[in-house]
Amino acid sequence: MAAAPLYCVCRQPYDVSRFMIECDICKDWFHGSCVQVEEHHAVDIDVYHCPNCDVVHGPSLMKKRNNWHRHDYTEPDDGSKPVQAGTSVFIKELQNRTFPSAEEILIRMKGELVTTRYLERQGFNYPIAVTEMEGLGLKLPPSTFSVKDVEQYVGGNKVIDVIDVARQADSKMKLSEFIKYFTNPHRPKVLNLISLEFSDTKMAKLVEVPDVAQTLSWVENYWPDDSFFPKPFVQKYCLMGVKDSYTDFHIDFGGTSVWYHVLWGEKVFYLIKPTLTNLALYEAWSSSPNQSEVFFGDKVDKCYKCIVPQGTTLLIPTGWIHAVLTSQDCMAFGGNFLHNLNIGMQLRCYEMERRLKTPDLFKFPYFEAICWYVAKNLLEMLKELREDNCPPSTYLVDGVKALISALKTWLKREVNEPTSEVPDNIRPNHLIKELTKEIRYLEEEPVGGSKLVKSQGSGVPSGSNGCLSTRATVERLCQARRARRAARQLREQERHAPKLPTNLDILEQHTRDVLKRLEVGPLEEVSFKEQTFGMCV
Repeated sequence: MAAAPLYCVCRQPYDVSRFMIECDICKDWFHGSCVQVEEHHAVDIDVYHCPNCDVVHGPSLMKKRNNWHRHDYTEPDDGSKPVQAGTSVFIKELQNRTFPSAEEILIRMKGELVTTRYLERQGFNYPIAVTEMEGLGLKLPPSTFSVKDVEQYVGGNKVIDVIDVARQADSKMKLSEFIKYFTNPHRPKVLNLISLEFSDTKMAKLVEVPDVAQTLSWVENYWPDDSFFPKPFVQKYCLMGVKDSYTDFHIDFGGTSVWYHVLWGEKVFYLIKPTLTNLALYEAWSSSPNQSEVFFGDKVDKCYKCIVPQGTTLLIPTGWIHAVLTSQDCMAFGGNFLHNLNIGMQLRCYEMERRLKTPDLFKFPYFEAICWYVAKNLLEMLKELREDNCPPSTYLVDGVKALISALKTWLKREVNEPTSEVPDNIRPNHLIKELTKEIRYLEEEPVGGSKLVKSQGSGVPSGSNGCLSTRATVERLCQARRARRAARQLREQERHAPKLPTNLDILEQHTRDVLKRLEVGPLEEVSFKEQTFGMCV
């Protein structure tokens, strides 16, 4: 068997995980890390000379810049091609634009008031800004925490994805190299880091997500410990961007909601409501060949400008379309979470991602799998509410209906496009049938003879049985459900636990041992046993 060919000055076999560059003279390939060429720098090289060849042929030749408004800056500037997103010309034009103020749609609240109960009653349909953190449950490092501190906690060798903002293209580099770039006052490029998820690092203990995000999160509530699929980690991101970094309009993967806190620096969000019209426009824009040449904010009625200064937390609901400008060097922390409040919108965003053929790398990990887990748990919840003679909230009923429709679609799709995201311990057809049955109960035979379904934003309705009329009643029902769940779990544990011998079993075994030593026959053994235990009956 032939040995694998060796490359680079290190004479190692090809490694798909490491960036390599070809010498235009000797045609050998070199690891960028071995010859000090970062992936994002490679695109600027016109003719590359490796360390051996540049001794004879001189240094590599760099591409010539011909414009400042195109992703390909080597294009001749004849004045006919439009400005593309992220370029320096685009950033200047964006900063000079005027937008409606986000105060029209922003809800400003104290941290202690942002609770699950509030969102369940009032809805989570508009962005929430929090400047008074007390009671929010968010734990963060101090504002003196630096990018070098991030390197210390995460590790400089961690390979990260960074965005070359002027080209709106991503590349890989070591965290240590990015920190070196960030702390250098001379930056030939604008690089942005927005995808550093650190749940599996030492830095994780420094950050606790807001209580409301933790409480509502599907992953935290419904993802089983024994799942075959790896648990999605999307709750803790560290974002480090230099001045003039820009992320174009997008919807967070799977329609997730977002919590976002600026530790130091400043961010500017451009926010667009997820109306059906705006979502249709967004999908058309996303799939258009000239997407980067069209500012999506111009395609909709209103695009709101929201400045997020240091010390502010922003909560963005499901499906909101947004772009982000870093107006000054900034470190921010954030996270994504799926929840029960806007299930239909989450599913709509996921199906849009499929139509747009979004790469798996940029989609919520195992989105369909978690929906099956959620469906199983919501079925249990609906049954318990029916037993309690208590109707579920409108948002939950609507969400379950949307979920049933999606699960049916995915099962049909599984025939031709297997995804294998149906968990092994779930019977999909049976689950769909049972969920449908629960919805039918609600629609055909309203509980208590009166439709008492609670609507988001309309307070808690009262009714003939007062099921949701007081907080005390709700708490009592929740306690009853928790008690029943605990009892079921205890019975399940007892069923699978090894059976412990009773006193009677021990005495019987002792009697057998004695009889065995005395060599008493079977008939005599029975008689002796009856005599022994007769007094205990």
